[in-house]
This record gives sequence, C-alpha cells and structure tokens, in this order.
Amino acid sequence: MFDPALLVFIAACTAAALTGVFFKPGQWYEQLAKPPWRPPNWLFGPAWTVLYAMIAVSGWLVWKVGTWPAMAPAMALYATQLLLNAVWTPLFFGLRRPDLAFYELLLLWLAILATIVAFLPISGLAAGLLVPYLAWVSFAGALNLSIVRLNPGEARG
Repeated sequence: MFDPALLVFIAACTAAALTGVFFKPGQWYEQLAKPPWRPPNWLFGPAWTVLYAMIAVSGWLVWKVGTWPAMAPAMALYATQLLLNAVWTPLFFGLRRPDLAFYELLLLWLAILATIVAFLPISGLAAGLLVPYLAWVSFAGALNLSIVRLNPGEARG
C-alpha cells in the first residue's frame, strides 16, 4: 500500500533540487578553470536525481518507523541537511562565490553525517541510503575546493 507521506519527502527533496533550476551554471562556470578529474556536466543531473530519491526514501523510512518525540532530533537534522543542500547552489552559481559555497558544503557534510548517525538506531536502511549522498558531497567538496584554488580571483567574488 502506498503511503502518501512519501510524497511529502519527495516534494521536500524536489524543492531543494529546484534551486538548480533558478541558479544554473551558465557561461561564468564554463569559463572557470576546473580540475581534469571533473565529471562531465551531463552526469550531475542523473546523479542528483538518484541521490534525491534515496534521500526522500531515507527520510520517509525514519518517519514511518520512528515514534515521536524520539525521532524529532533525527528529523530536525534531516531538514537541516536538506536546507543546507538547497543553499549551496545559490551560493556557488547565484552569488558566484565558490569560496562561501565550499564552507557551506562543509556544514552540509557534517549535517549529512549527523543525520546518518541519528537515523542508524531508527533504521539502518535509512542511514545506509544516505551514505552515497555523503560520498557524493565529499567528492563535490573536493571539486569545489579545487575550483576555488584554480580560480583565486573568480572564486572569491
């Protein structure tokens, strides 16, 4: 039986993803020096689609099996990491501040890790679904930092 609560988690992840619709890489990003190990642009959309689906299911699994108020801290961490996820794109592409985006990404990384730790006693599967997300954000952090270092003038506004 389909649980409508899953739609709420899908909608929340979609809302976080929508910042990418409003703040696109564009010409500015294309002109930046990037490391040779950067993935092709076409890979980011499919990768994030899969990750957002996993993030949504993860949150839903905790919601489904957890009890209030015990799961409130875990859900607060989940909401925090999703908010931080949504903020990175406007910082990097909107404000064109890869330096600020990198520092924000460090907070996102910590929030994801904290969410995994909080989810683990509630649902091992939910915690496990966030591990690829943490790995991708780790990779994104390395890419973000490389762009800052390769573009010292551009990367700091």
